[in-house]
Amino acid sequence: MSLSANHARLNARQRCFNRQCRAVYDLNERLYVCPRCDGLLEIELELAGLGEPDDLRRTWRTRRGSLRGEDRSGVWRFRELLPFTTIDGVVSLAEGNTPLYEAPRSAQFCRLQSLRLKHQGCNPTGSFKDTGMTTAITQALVLNANTVVCASTGNTAASLAAYAARAHLSCAILVPEGQVSHAKLAQSLDYSATVLEIEGNFDDAMRVIRELAADSRIYLVNSINPFRIEGQKTVAAELLEQLDWQVPDHLVLPGGNLGNASAFGKGLQELRTLGLVDRIPRITAVQAEGAAPFADLFARQAGTPVAADDVRLEPVENPITMATAIKIGNPVSWPKAWHAIQDSGGQVLTVTEEEIAEAKAVIGRDGIGCEPASATTVAGIKRLVERGWIQPDATVVAVLTGHLLKDTDYVINYHQRTLRAPAASGDKTASRALTGQFANQPRRVKADAAAIAAVLNS
Repeated sequence: MSLSANHARLNARQRCFNRQCRAVYDLNERLYVCPRCDGLLEIELELAGLGEPDDLRRTWRTRRGSLRGEDRSGVWRFRELLPFTTIDGVVSLAEGNTPLYEAPRSAQFCRLQSLRLKHQGCNPTGSFKDTGMTTAITQALVLNANTVVCASTGNTAASLAAYAARAHLSCAILVPEGQVSHAKLAQSLDYSATVLEIEGNFDDAMRVIRELAADSRIYLVNSINPFRIEGQKTVAAELLEQLDWQVPDHLVLPGGNLGNASAFGKGLQELRTLGLVDRIPRITAVQAEGAAPFADLFARQAGTPVAADDVRLEPVENPITMATAIKIGNPVSWPKAWHAIQDSGGQVLTVTEEEIAEAKAVIGRDGIGCEPASATTVAGIKRLVERGWIQPDATVVAVLTGHLLKDTDYVINYHQRTLRAPAASGDKTASRALTGQFANQPRRVKADAAAIAAVLNS
């Protein structure tokens, strides 16, 4: 399968994100960083002429009732925001269109009057990665790539494998050995990807995969790829549509490689430029305490407004957290996320392993469920309410990025009271038990109606 290069929009370009460079490149140059300064790239669209706000809202709403494949996608339904001229031959698995849940028990836990959870774990492969993978793999076809690759802690691997299979592309995935759940690996294997386990962590895998991607036949689809961000940013439009275009006060996201914060920031800014909203919510990123280079940077700056070009992130050499999806010590998208959070007047903070575990259990009690990394959002919101930074009557949306079934070992161990938090040193012998207050242990009972009735009555 292939697409022609004229699939790209004429009024779009790649631009260096570094404010001191801002070099421009053709949309179909196979680049991941700026050749001049090594800065991140972003897709720049000319938004003028896309349509009046009411017309765009009407068009997007009408497509929801369409049976066409591209309209059933929560990404391609908003195609006016994407850097493609046509929609013929796009690679889609009907991604997006994920639910926005009311979460009363989570709200009570955080001491909020209400809380809504945008569950990106309801995408086809179980994580938010699908919304960016559909555009990245479509661009891979435009560029006539033979093989698509990524480094992953699990979610990206599953998503890439599925979309590569759909596009009939070869696929190779690098994962840190022994640090990815079997549930996450199972999808990649089933979708016929070549899975390579390497010594080291995600950051080591990312370093190697970037070296491999120098080969023009190989296309890298981690969030350093600007086309990934283009797909993910459409979630901002979908969320605002679900809120009837009423902007929430706060939007809270997990902070791993920081592609999500970058994408929401870009999407919201574009919606504001188009006149679809008149303001943007405060964007907050939450990191695990043992894998928090971005939060450390934010704390060092003490909230001082400063451009990403003028600050330096200090990587965490050995990130430690059971929330594997955000176990990243050197997030590649941090400059874009920094800009999004600064522009919105947002926050970056950390939460402990205990806080993540308890928040995850509370989300489960709302009948929703998520992987551990997603629960950092609710844990972070609870902290910010306690600090008075989020008011109890504020409108708050937390984004859940991954499905409950992505890390079932964590869930079972929590409820059986066998979950152990890693020590700061990473020494397993020094780990500590987490005795969750919401643990729900299975009970042994005789195969006897009276015995079972006694348990139910108790």
